[in-house]
Amino acid sequence: MSSEQLSVDGRKVGAQRPEAGAPTGADAPRGTQGRKGVRLPSLTGLRFPAALLVFLYHAALPIPSLRLLASDDAQNAFTRAAEQAGALGVSFFFVLSGFVLTWSVRERDGAGAFLRRRFVKIYPNYVVTWLLAMLLFAYAFTDFWRAAANLLMLQVWIPDFDTYFSVNTPSWSLGVELVFYASFPLLYTLLRRIPAYRLKYWAAGVVVGVFAIPFAAYRLLPSTPQVPGGYDASPLQYWVTYVLPPTRLLEFALGILVALMVRNGRWRNIGLLWSGALLAGAYVLTGFVPYLYAQRSICIVPIVLVIAAAATADIEGRPSLLRTRRAVWLGEISFAFYLLHYVVLTYGRKVLGDDLFSTPATIGLLLAEAVVAVWLSWALYGLVERPLTRRWSQKRTALQPDTTSTR
Repeated sequence: MSSEQLSVDGRKVGAQRPEAGAPTGADAPRGTQGRKGVRLPSLTGLRFPAALLVFLYHAALPIPSLRLLASDDAQNAFTRAAEQAGALGVSFFFVLSGFVLTWSVRERDGAGAFLRRRFVKIYPNYVVTWLLAMLLFAYAFTDFWRAAANLLMLQVWIPDFDTYFSVNTPSWSLGVELVFYASFPLLYTLLRRIPAYRLKYWAAGVVVGVFAIPFAAYRLLPSTPQVPGGYDASPLQYWVTYVLPPTRLLEFALGILVALMVRNGRWRNIGLLWSGALLAGAYVLTGFVPYLYAQRSICIVPIVLVIAAAATADIEGRPSLLRTRRAVWLGEISFAFYLLHYVVLTYGRKVLGDDLFSTPATIGLLLAEAVVAVWLSWALYGLVERPLTRRWSQKRTALQPDTTSTR
């Protein structure tokens, strides 16, 4: 990051240089001054609902290693309802990562310290859940080279469906996040130099890019064979559009741009209620568009609106259920929950044998599995993530947890 220095432990230290072209003093929009130092617990509170969407998506997959429902009609309805829930949750996390890292950045530590903080935050949990998945079920059908690639977070660079979703399936997104973290020092340095009044145009351009990627994939890449499930996309189209880190970097960059807009008083907030309604409407729309657009494009603008609205509620001190003690606690363990839930679902199906269940029994079993996943996540957070983050990711004089981090 050359002469630029940054850190992301969520605390305001020193004065922040105004963004290029940003108004200052009497010309600054009301409320702009000091925004950067405001903590955003509502964004922490948003993390668990996003992780829960991914849980529901995997719980609804009609594959033998996960399916619990005996009724085909009930299973088909569940699968259709949750078909894009996982993709929505992942996109939400990607945008949130860019927003939070930008919001909490401070100009003191170098890029090396930043990368150390992020690595210590994510990799210990990643290794623990990799081991659990391998020991409990994945060893039986995972080649050694795939398991090794997954452990090294390299699975996302291999255009093979069985590889990028190997071992603990949700872990692929951490391979993408690793690229985000490596890119952040440079991206932040470049994007913060954009004049504040032009940020909205750059954000709009990134949104266009998010739509352009599936458009190009459908027209330039082979459309056969289809990905498992019979969706209208080939494994190569799916990999380029949904898994490949450089293409997903757009969501991360969008989060950075929106954070800069909010920080500089350039965001036009419509509130959490309307933002949530638009997100719900966009999710319904995903059922009527081509698969690759549904996976990452249709919900992107409402995702941004929800994140910015939650941040604005904290900045302005307005009431928010997302920053209650319970919501923040769930948000804090959400990264562990995200990595553990698939292990719980898959091993739970293995323990239950081949039996299928009625709809009420399935609901009860899924609730029980969610509770088990939360309990295990609490343990993983308390025994691994939090102590290691405190010990290694921050200087001994500033041992405070990062409560706004998305990971």
